[in-house]
Amino acid sequence: MMNKIIKLSITDFKIIFRDPSLRAFLFLPILLFALIVWAVPLLTEKYSFLIPYLPLMIVVAVIENTQMFSFINTMVLIDEKETAVAKTYGIVPLSHVQYLVSRFLFPYLITVILNIILFAVQPFFTINWINNLIISLITGFVVPIYVLGINSLVKNRMQGMVYIKAFNMLVLIPIAAFFVPEKWKHLFGIFPTHWIFQSVEAATQESSFTLFALIGFTYMTGLLIWISRAFIRKHFI
Repeated sequence: MMNKIIKLSITDFKIIFRDPSLRAFLFLPILLFALIVWAVPLLTEKYSFLIPYLPLMIVVAVIENTQMFSFINTMVLIDEKETAVAKTYGIVPLSHVQYLVSRFLFPYLITVILNIILFAVQPFFTINWINNLIISLITGFVVPIYVLGINSLVKNRMQGMVYIKAFNMLVLIPIAAFFVPEKWKHLFGIFPTHWIFQSVEAATQESSFTLFALIGFTYMTGLLIWISRAFIRKHFI
């Protein structure tokens, strides 16, 4: 069964390379890495007032690494629903859970790897490999939650573009927690990415982020299960 999941994952991944409009998004991580490794150090060297905001820049970079496959997979699934291809997946010899695993196996793993590399090459903070791996694994959940959330709500590309803009804002709203008094910042905990952001900030400051990571993992796992069920009810009809 695992072989079937991997084969479908590979087939699904090839779709990206056949569609020029999606293929272009594969260059986003390269641009992001260039900014973090070369552009930001030059800016902070020239403008020292930016140095206190370095943890926030890493936070933004980490979450932006998830946006490549969040957009790509969202558009692929919307297109399948519009063209009625989604209905054919109801008869493939895979359960709905196995189908979801096959669709997000590579996007999740690649997103995790991108963030592991980002933490390793960013020149500002020392983040050990265990902390790096934990945060990267949790952050990778953003991709399936984002994609399944949108595809549980929309019926076509037009609606999809509207919801993509809305979800992009929801993902980034917890950044506001960095600009409010300490006692108020966890009010943004209603947004799952808040716990990722707090974990990243704590890691950059070499502080314990165990509680943040645990809350984030629990919250995102529960959210993923709930959204997956909603997606399954609507996508295959």
